[in-house]
Amino acid sequence: MKSFQARLKTKVATVAAAVIAAAGLVAPMAAQAWEPSKPVEFVVPAGTGGGADQMARLIQGIIVKHNLMKQSLIVVNKSGGAGAEGFLSVKEAKGDPHKIIITLSNLFTTPLATGVPFNWKDMTPVSMMALDQFVLWVNADTPYKTAKQYIDAVKAAGPNKMKMGGTGSKQEDQIITVGLEKATGTKFIYVPFKGGGEVAVQLVGGHIDSTVNNPAEAVAQWRAGKLRALCVFDDQRLPYKAKVTDTQSWNDIPTCKESGVPTDYVMLRGIFTSPGVSADQIKYYVDLLAKVRETPDWKAAMEQGAFNQTSMSGADFTKWLTTAEANHRQLMTEAGFLAK
Repeated sequence: MKSFQARLKTKVATVAAAVIAAAGLVAPMAAQAWEPSKPVEFVVPAGTGGGADQMARLIQGIIVKHNLMKQSLIVVNKSGGAGAEGFLSVKEAKGDPHKIIITLSNLFTTPLATGVPFNWKDMTPVSMMALDQFVLWVNADTPYKTAKQYIDAVKAAGPNKMKMGGTGSKQEDQIITVGLEKATGTKFIYVPFKGGGEVAVQLVGGHIDSTVNNPAEAVAQWRAGKLRALCVFDDQRLPYKAKVTDTQSWNDIPTCKESGVPTDYVMLRGIFTSPGVSADQIKYYVDLLAKVRETPDWKAAMEQGAFNQTSMSGADFTKWLTTAEANHRQLMTEAGFLAK
């Protein structure tokens, strides 16, 4: 008969063997968490150089720099039909987790304005990355120092004399322009371009009189002294106080309401993937994007581009999207932009 000590030794060895065996079973299970098995297409439903394109390429660059994905992330611009080309390509990729898309508010405006058979629910929400602001810009060579001075000049010129440049037709920029007209009793000639980068270049060149571009789309020209920021379309000033130009920070730009122009609007910067993907596949991208937002590169870009750094996923994101869609429907109905 074995001694108590021998029996204890045998029992310990048996338990240890069982633990090792269990660990052997658990390790492969943990390793089975989904990740891309081929390059991921990152769709931008807008032209090159604009805010959506810049953010997509920022995310791509951060992922490469910090080695956050084993597979490549390939940015593809699909701007046709005010972004409908990009949205439909993801809608049609049912069950394919190797396709993601960055969205802006044309997620709502494009189907409402064009009648294209698409709704944000046709894709799978992943994560809100941030909210983007809009700024009223003029060429720095003009005499307008405040939004009120510029609006007074537009009124004095008369209806359809001054040109407001923006990205797309019946999209965010034109919706803001219509809101601005209604709030101030003005009437612009709205001139659409393919992307915010082109809009900023056209304003620097003096081909248009003003724009309602995002901060990131015009910051280079602002820093270079080519453009002047008159007001931000939000109910609070931007929080960033580091100087961007020799004399101004983002926080130095007054709100449009402060300037007597009671109009505000913020825009989604979110990530979606194809319909019909699994919970594990969604989780992969949620976790990946959370890692992106934790990098110093992302935080620096958020300040440089003057973003509202709100982020969310899951049920909170879905609730926000539902409310935002209803708000856009109301704005576009008032502007007469709904598809007939």
